[in-house]
Amino acid sequence: MQSRVVLERWWPRIGLWRTTRNRVGARHADNAPLIVPLPSVSPPSTTCPHAMSRAIPADRTHPAWPAHRAVALLPGSLPHGGVVPDTPIHAFVTPPAALTLGTADAPNPQRRDIELGGLLAFEIHHVLSHAEADAVIEASERFGYRKEAPGIATPPGMRINKSVHWVADSEFLGPVFARMAALLPQSIDGMTLHPRLSERLNMYRYDDGDVFNRHTDGEWPGYSLDTERRRMLQWPAHLRSCLTMLLYLNGPEDGVQGGDTRLYRPDGSSHDVRPAKGSALFFRHGFGPASVLHVGSPVHGPVPKYIARINVMYAMPTA
Repeated sequence: MQSRVVLERWWPRIGLWRTTRNRVGARHADNAPLIVPLPSVSPPSTTCPHAMSRAIPADRTHPAWPAHRAVALLPGSLPHGGVVPDTPIHAFVTPPAALTLGTADAPNPQRRDIELGGLLAFEIHHVLSHAEADAVIEASERFGYRKEAPGIATPPGMRINKSVHWVADSEFLGPVFARMAALLPQSIDGMTLHPRLSERLNMYRYDDGDVFNRHTDGEWPGYSLDTERRRMLQWPAHLRSCLTMLLYLNGPEDGVQGGDTRLYRPDGSSHDVRPAKGSALFFRHGFGPASVLHVGSPVHGPVPKYIARINVMYAMPTA
C-alpha cells in the first residue's frame, strides 16, 4: 500500500505554499499558476544570462534566428528545493522561419494505444520530421536551459533535469495539431477537443543521470502570446487541459541512452515507452483518479534527451 503524499502548489498572488491532500500513490507536478505580469519594458535579447546552454552541432543549426525576449516572469522551483524569483518564460520577437511548418512532405502520423488498465494513454508516431525536431531543440538552446522551472512546484528531489519554458507560434503548433487532430480523443468527460494546442512549451533537457521521479501532471489553462508578442496571455477558464503531450525531440537514433517514460497501471504494474524522435506520448492528467502516474527514467551517457510538454486543450460546456 503506497502512502498518501502531500501536494505543494505555488500560489503567486499571495506568495505562499498551499498544501492539499492528494490521492493515494501520486504526486502532482506542473500545477497551473496564475499569470505574473512583466515590467512595462521587455527588450529583446539574443543571449540569456544564467542559462545553461549546450553547443549545437553545426550541421543542425539554422542560419538566422530572431531575437527573443521574456514574456512572463514566474517563481521558478529548483530540483532540490528552493524558489528563484522572476524566472523567465521566453518567446521570439518574430515567428522563426525554421519553425514555420508547411504541408509539403508532412509526416504521416500513426496512433498506437497503450494498455494501461483502463487509463488513457497512447502514442502518435511521426508528428514531426527529424529536421523539425532538431529545429525545436535548437530553438530551446537559443533561450538557454536553467535548473529552475518557471511557474511549477515540485517537491525536492522529484524533478532532476534542466528546464526552459517558451511560447511558440501558431505557424508551428497549428500544423502540428492539424497533423494529429483526427487521432486525438474528440471528447473527454463531457468536454470537447479545442482546435488549438496551448502554445506554452515546457521543455526539459535530461543530461547524464537526470530523472523526473514518479508523479502525475497537473491540469493547466491554455496560453499564447498577445498581438505585440510582449506578454503571455492566459486563455478563458472554460478551456482546460486534459491530456499531456510529451513530444520526443531525440532518441536512440541520436545516441540517447535510457530516458524511457514509465507509465503505471492502477495495479502497480508498468509500461515503458522509449523516446522516438518526432513522436509523442499522450496520457490523461489532472487531479482525479484517471491521471496517469509516470516517471521520466534516468538518461545515461553524453547525449542529453530533449522533450517538450504541450497541453492538449478541451472546452467545457457553456450555458
